Amino acid sequence: MIQKRNKGAGPLAGLRVLDLTRLLPGPVATMHLADLGAEVIKIEDTGAGDYARAMGPGERTAGGKRGDSLFFRMVNRNKKSLRLDLKQAAGVEVFLRLAKDADVIFESFRPGVVDKLGIGYPTVQAINPRIVYCAITGYGQTGPWAELAGHDVNYLATAGLLDQIGTHDGISSGAPAIPNLQIGDLLGGALTPLLGVLAAVIGAKATGQGSYVDVAMTDAVLAHTIFPLVTTLVAGQPAPRGADLLTGGVPCYAVYRTADDRYLAVGALEPKFWQALCEAIKRPDLAPFGLATGSEGQRVKSELAALIGSRPLSHWQPVFAAADCCVTPVLRMDEVMNHPQIVAREMVVEIGGSKQYAPPFKLSAWPWASATPAPASGADSDAVLAAAGFAETEIAALRAAKVI
Repeated sequence: MIQKRNKGAGPLAGLRVLDLTRLLPGPVATMHLADLGAEVIKIEDTGAGDYARAMGPGERTAGGKRGDSLFFRMVNRNKKSLRLDLKQAAGVEVFLRLAKDADVIFESFRPGVVDKLGIGYPTVQAINPRIVYCAITGYGQTGPWAELAGHDVNYLATAGLLDQIGTHDGISSGAPAIPNLQIGDLLGGALTPLLGVLAAVIGAKATGQGSYVDVAMTDAVLAHTIFPLVTTLVAGQPAPRGADLLTGGVPCYAVYRTADDRYLAVGALEPKFWQALCEAIKRPDLAPFGLATGSEGQRVKSELAALIGSRPLSHWQPVFAAADCCVTPVLRMDEVMNHPQIVAREMVVEIGGSKQYAPPFKLSAWPWASATPAPASGADSDAVLAAAGFAETEIAALRAAKVI
């Protein structure tokens, strides 16, 4: 069972993070830090703030007013919210006072925006040499595309990954398939920054010297497209879409439809697993052809597809479960949430009246407990400023001037 945690508990307790990011990548990165005990202060402008508050289905109604979207609530738990107008000189002054005692700053504007606002890395570093300042962008701070706008699909396309995702009928490839998991945003904009930031934080504690962390989501995707690179270096060009080892080009690693229009994911790459699969379906004659390609591979795939397609998913599940051969059903999201493995791992939790995912790591010394819900816009403005040493009169003046 999930254990209760004390206020301030977590391996990152004492780490102070100023979060200027919006939407998905940066907020997920800082949520992971908050889940680990860091104090994350989400800084939003005094206008619309983080656009994610109004994106997607599932807005709640409170007091007759529309509330924050479910999407926003799922990626901003455990944070504090400060509304701050950085276009006013007083707002910049507030930010720099907060930055003087911060450990980490995250921003996701286009290159140069924070410098124009007067809160860029050189300015903050001058008052806080140990600051770790992380900039998350699509293409990075340098290069001819640095200032171009983009979204996840653009980063996947530029990194060559999107070209690899899709199906192949043995003759030609179809159009690239856009994944519903934002690989660039999450691998590149959430997880990769954490690696760079935490490494820089450790370095800062040892040396007193912080760092500027330049993260390009395109770079992060490219750096992890390892198998396509191997294929390209060996063959001189990538495999056709949907036709290499890991995208359905061989019988032992593919997706097969069942009689009731469900699917089985076959991942029997190792010979022992493929042999176990063949024995389970009573086709030992297919055992030598798990990694077959070309016409032979298509023949085996077609025969396996016909066999699996003759029975419903309910027939095949116990067959392959007993064989332990890396064959599992392709689950719908509603099924995933109630799957015994997911339930046992306590990966779906309820926070603030909505279901969310728990952190994807289990730390024996720091059991994770139910978190605080995502904050309402500006909910912690007074408390954050008071903790930073602002007097009540200063806070009142800032509010009167609409700086907060």
